[in-house]
Amino acid sequence: MIKTADELIKQAQTKVDCVDVVTAKDLYDSAKKALIIDVREAKSADKSKLNVSINISRGLLEMKIAKVCPETNTLILTHCGGGGRASLSALTLKQMGYKNVYAITAKFEEIKKSFG
Repeated sequence: MIKTADELIKQAQTKVDCVDVVTAKDLYDSAKKALIIDVREAKSADKSKLNVSINISRGLLEMKIAKVCPETNTLILTHCGGGGRASLSALTLKQMGYKNVYAITAKFEEIKKSFG
């Protein structure tokens, strides 16, 4: 049986810590080291991105994350346009060994209002 994208996202969200914007902002503000990774495609990030985010599209995450985050305990917040790719990316990061990963499961516009 083939799983749909929605099924994969729902499954990922049971295995990762999903947070709303308020919680994400609190985590970010209280962390000594933190990264916000925008996992949208580069085209979307080029149009509008958070001032504090790094764009690594979901398809390149495994290849590029170690260069920007070599420490497994660094707080990593993933975000996308609506939470699906952020959840899948957070699961990938956890599987890679990162220990402090959260997926922001809000719409991009809401995240942008909070983080700038």
